[in-house]
Amino acid sequence: MLKKILHTLFLPCSEATLLMEKRNAGSISAKENRKLGAHLMICKWCRMYSEKLALLDKVFKKTISQKSVEINESEIQDFKNKMIDKLNF
Repeated sequence: MLKKILHTLFLPCSEATLLMEKRNAGSISAKENRKLGAHLMICKWCRMYSEKLALLDKVFKKTISQKSVEINESEIQDFKNKMIDKLNF
């Protein structure tokens, strides 16, 4: 019960996923990083999402480095956003 209250009051999952995306893009502030870290300590679902997001980033970057086709960061971010929209139903 306490986790649910903390979860809702301090940082809901919807904001946590946004901060994860910002962190991967390299534009997260220290305060946002602390809030996200606290959220990830209490939310197993967001921890799993964060791990999957990191894996996707790693796969995308590896695939891009192996191919001579250039894909810019905005295209990768657009793909991630579409995936998040599909996951949120």
